[in-house]
Amino acid sequence: MKNGELAIEILENNGYEAYFVGGCVRDMLMGIVPHDFDITTSALPEETVAAFDGFRVILTGLKHGTVTVLIENEPIEITTFRSDGEYSDHRRPESVSFSRKLEDDLSRRDFTVNAMAYSKRTGLIDLYGGKEDINKRLIRAVGEPEKRFTEDALRILRALRFASEKEFFIEPETAKAILKCLPLIEFVSAERIFSELKRLIMGKGAERVMMDYPEVICRVVPALADCVGFDQHNPHHIYDVYRHTVRALGACPFDIDVRLAALLHDVGKPSTFTLSDGVGHFYGHTDASLSLAKETLDLLKCDNRTADTVLTLIKYHDPVIEPTEKAVKRLMNKIGSENLDKLLSLKAADNLAQSPDCAARLVTYDGIRRIMGEIESKKECFSLKSLEVNGDDLIAIGVPKGKEIGALLERLLGAVMDGEAPNDRQHLIALAMKFRKG
Repeated sequence: MKNGELAIEILENNGYEAYFVGGCVRDMLMGIVPHDFDITTSALPEETVAAFDGFRVILTGLKHGTVTVLIENEPIEITTFRSDGEYSDHRRPESVSFSRKLEDDLSRRDFTVNAMAYSKRTGLIDLYGGKEDINKRLIRAVGEPEKRFTEDALRILRALRFASEKEFFIEPETAKAILKCLPLIEFVSAERIFSELKRLIMGKGAERVMMDYPEVICRVVPALADCVGFDQHNPHHIYDVYRHTVRALGACPFDIDVRLAALLHDVGKPSTFTLSDGVGHFYGHTDASLSLAKETLDLLKCDNRTADTVLTLIKYHDPVIEPTEKAVKRLMNKIGSENLDKLLSLKAADNLAQSPDCAARLVTYDGIRRIMGEIESKKECFSLKSLEVNGDDLIAIGVPKGKEIGALLERLLGAVMDGEAPNDRQHLIALAMKFRKG
C-alpha cells in the first residue's frame, strides 16, 4: 500500500486526481489485506507516463488507459478514468472514452462494493452505497442490474462468486436480473466460466449460493440439470441428487480437485435410476458419471492434470475400501497416496451428505489414513519405484526384453504388497525365476 500511496501522491503533485479503486477498497473496508492495489486517475495515459519520469513504466494497455509503474519493484496499475461504449458481444465494450470525472469511471463498474474510491486527501468516495452494502453483506449491481448483466454476462457468475467467497447475499433486484439475463452466458468463453466456477465452489458460502441458484449452476454445468429435484427413493439418500451433490461439496475440504469431483460424482444417477420394491438403485452410475464428468471438463477446457485427478476420484468414489494393509497398498499403487488422501476426503463428504446413519463410515476412513501413515513411515513397498528389483535385474537372469518384464515386475510387486514375499532383491530374483518356471 505504501508504494500505491506514493503513486497517488505523485499524480496529485502533478495536478491530477488519483484514487485507490475497486476490490482493494472493498477489502480494506472488510479488514482484509488486499493482494494488489489498483489506481484510477484523471491523468491521460501519456500524462501518467510523464508524471512518472525516472520510474520504469510499462505500457500495459494504452488503448484501455492502463499504465503499470514499477515502484521498488512492485507493479502498480494506473488506469485513466473512463466510460465504456456499446457492449455488442455482451462481454467487452467496443470502445472506451477517457474522462476527467471520477463519477464516469465508478458508474460503469459491476457491483456497489467494487465501485468505491479512496485517497488520503479525499477519504472514501462512495456514490452507490457500497460501504452500506458491505455492512449488510449484499451484492448489488451498480445502477440498473439488467443493464450491467447485458453489458457483460460474466458478471452473472462474478455475482455468485463474490457471494460465495465473501459469504454475502445477492440483493433481490440483482438476483432477478441474473435469472432474466442468464441465456447471455453463452457469450462467455469456457475458460472464463471455468475460472469463475472454480472460485465459486472454493468459497466458504458455496453450498448456500449453489442451493439458492441451481439455474445458474446448471446453465454452466448442464450435466447437473437432471439432478435437480431427482428423488433417489433410497433410505440412505434423504436428499434429491442435486441437493446431495451440493451438500457433499460443502462438506469437502478446500481442495479444488476434491470439490470438482464432488460436483460431478453423481451426475450419472438420473440416467441409471431403477426402482425395485419402492427403493431406488443406480447400477452403473459411476461409469455414467465418469462419462458425463469427462464431457463437462472437456467443455470447460479443464487442464489435463486436474481432469485426470477429478476423474480418478469419481471412478473410485463408490467402491468400499477395506481397512487392511493389503487393500490400502493396492489402492495406493493404483492411484497414488496423494490421490488416496483426496479420495478419502471425497468419500467422507459423500457420506456426510447422505443420511445420518452413513456418517458412521467416517471412522473407517480414519483407520485407512492410519494404515497409510504406517505404510509410508515404514517405507513399505507399494509401487514399482520402491521394488528392490528392476528390469535390468530380470534381463540379467535371462528374461527377454519386452512385455514379459513388465508383467513379471507387476507380479512381484503384488506378492510384496500382499505380504507373500519380502521386498528383498535376492528373494525377488529367486521368486521371479520360480514364476517363470511356472
